[in-house]
Amino acid sequence: MSRTDAPPAPAVAVTGRPLRDVRGFWRVLLAIVAPLPMLAKAVYYLITPVAGGADFDVTVRAFAADKGLAGTLRLLDVVFCVLLIPAVFAVAWVARRGAPRLTTAGAFLTLLGCLTGFGLLGGVTTAPYLAAVRGIDVDAMRALDSTLENDPITLVAGGLFIAGIVVGLGLLGAALWRSRVVPAWFGIALMVGGITHPFIPSAIGQGLGLVIAAVGFAGASVALLRMGNDEFDLPPRRVG
Repeated sequence: MSRTDAPPAPAVAVTGRPLRDVRGFWRVLLAIVAPLPMLAKAVYYLITPVAGGADFDVTVRAFAADKGLAGTLRLLDVVFCVLLIPAVFAVAWVARRGAPRLTTAGAFLTLLGCLTGFGLLGGVTTAPYLAAVRGIDVDAMRALDSTLENDPITLVAGGLFIAGIVVGLGLLGAALWRSRVVPAWFGIALMVGGITHPFIPSAIGQGLGLVIAAVGFAGASVALLRMGNDEFDLPPRRVG
């Protein structure tokens, strides 16, 4: 009796609910977020009652004289700290194809500085704020402030944060320029705002420098809003 092979079983199509495409949500969200942290920090410098690097006691007296303003400054710092990393991702995402190496170097340095600074520099609730607004002993807060400023980890974290803002954002600005996804002046604005900010002596000048940096970040917003979802990222799909 001859033996015959059984025909192959027909393929069974796997059906299910289609995956929701949320690429547009992330694209628009990044576009909205991109300029906000630098704008928040710019407003901080434009309205602060004390210059950068002011003495502890000078800062405490200024905050005690206007506790509402001190609280507003603290909230502006919250916006800066929470949104800066997503804003950096927004710039890196739109520049990565046109200038991959510059984008990688700039994003690495900026994110290293941000993560180190935000994680190790004490956050937005500072010793002068606690002494002036919360009524905690001024001498104790002064001692805490001095100890933190001279702690080796704080010094290293501060140096990495400055390097991230100055060098990292400068490279990201150059990458945005080279990528040609937006007019070159967006990238130049990001470069200028990041590089010059720490070297401007007055708070007003620093604030204006950060406004320029925010314009550079807005270049990522323009690019993200111009592109379609397929250019932004691959569509969703099930694996397996």
